[in-house]
Amino acid sequence: MKRRTGQDRSVTAKWRPATLAVRGGTARSEWGETSEALFLTSGYAYDCAGDAAARFSGDQQGMTYSRLQNPTVEMLEQRIALLEGAEAGRCMASGMAAMTAALLCQLSAGDHLIAARTMFGSCRWLTDSLLPRFGIEVTIVDGSDTAAWEAAVRPNTKVFFFETPANPTLEIVDLAAVCAIAKAHHVTTVADNAFATSALQRPMSFGADIVAYSATKLMDGQGRVLAGAVCGTSAFVNDLLLPFVRNTGPTLSPFNAWVVLKGLETLDLRVQRQSDNAMEVARFLEGRVSRVLYPGLNSHPQHNLALAQMSAGGTIMSLFVADRAQAHGLLDALELIDISNNIGDSRSLMTHPSSTTHSGLSAEVRESMGITEGMLRLNVGLEDPADLIDDLDRALGSVGL
Repeated sequence: MKRRTGQDRSVTAKWRPATLAVRGGTARSEWGETSEALFLTSGYAYDCAGDAAARFSGDQQGMTYSRLQNPTVEMLEQRIALLEGAEAGRCMASGMAAMTAALLCQLSAGDHLIAARTMFGSCRWLTDSLLPRFGIEVTIVDGSDTAAWEAAVRPNTKVFFFETPANPTLEIVDLAAVCAIAKAHHVTTVADNAFATSALQRPMSFGADIVAYSATKLMDGQGRVLAGAVCGTSAFVNDLLLPFVRNTGPTLSPFNAWVVLKGLETLDLRVQRQSDNAMEVARFLEGRVSRVLYPGLNSHPQHNLALAQMSAGGTIMSLFVADRAQAHGLLDALELIDISNNIGDSRSLMTHPSSTTHSGLSAEVRESMGITEGMLRLNVGLEDPADLIDDLDRALGSVGL
């Protein structure tokens, strides 16, 4: 009898998240390998011309081309969807490919999108520059102000787009409240969950329709590859997202998919440990700098909401010093923590958003988002938190803090 695998929903429905992260979506070849196989192929052969025609028409199950289907990528799509509690998912070449596809596959000229003001710089470029070029109207609101979402709705509003916690201010969107407003107006919600992942937060449990990811971040977790993912209903993925992806080609490579599959096996362990480390570091920093933004701290303005939606404070925080010169001086004095604009890595990384990740935005937009010249974003890794604190203590002292 053929052993059931992680693609059988009648089996996986009984599994808990930690089990899904290791086994969800697994499909074994005839060799019976225990680790997921890596299928490095661009195309597939058919037994006869009729089979080829049947696959392209959809009358026969099977692979046709790796821009559309690949066994390794499909395993990752299944696993991420299962972890998210979604009916289906698609993986793409990067997080921004995922965000772009999630929006453009469902928006047309004349439609209206409402977006939270604080998000990754490239996501703001989508809302502020790209979408308007195609006749899509955009309104930017304070994502933490639930009433602002309601007030911005128009008859042609199609999508709410937000990130929570937001990059880099750790601003929290009230998922249940905002998603309820969207449903009342027949609007689709797209939530960027990259800062938390399903290990800490499942937006669909609070009513979100679509969840998008940069799997480059915590899902890989070791700074190795680029990847993105979009999860939603089968109808959304198959009827809207799939035609867009098939014909525009933001394809995830099988090798990158395999690496992220390996990363997911330790996602829960890494996120929980890094969150514990981050809490220790945040408590230290709170006594040394003018302000620290970390959802796990009582001082975070939305602490209670954050922990009502998340199981821990996460791995990322922001801290504030006087100005750019002091921020750059602190970065240059670090010996253990790397200067890097990535997040979600098992290594601790720090960056100055105003001059890196959000430098493409105008000073006025950065100011409206709360990104000052003295803000620094810190990704806390798996190192001993005492070593991280020692490094920060010495670097802060070198700039007079």
